[in-house]
Amino acid sequence: MEVVTIEKRTFSYVCERFTEFAKRIESLCSTHTQKVENWLDSQEVCLLLGFSKRTLQYYRSSGRLAYSQIGSKIYYKSSDIERIIADSETQNQSLKQTMPYEKN
Repeated sequence: MEVVTIEKRTFSYVCERFTEFAKRIESLCSTHTQKVENWLDSQEVCLLLGFSKRTLQYYRSSGRLAYSQIGSKIYYKSSDIERIIADSETQNQSLKQTMPYEKN
């Protein structure tokens, strides 16, 4: 192993520059860190929503549900699935209000 000797002043300068570099990297990482969202595949979405594969395809092609495709695999953002569920619940509530249950 080879030993290299440097002046104390040079060593201090290198340490100072390295510390500045580390702070810059931390700053860049903290400003560009985004929330990672969960993605679901078609099978998971069908199970959650109770949809058939064909219904899920209809939602995609009609623009009701955004998706991303990697190769032949299709993925959906969990927030979009939650929105579909919320919209469905809102629609069901409005139907109940317009058509109250009648007793015979």
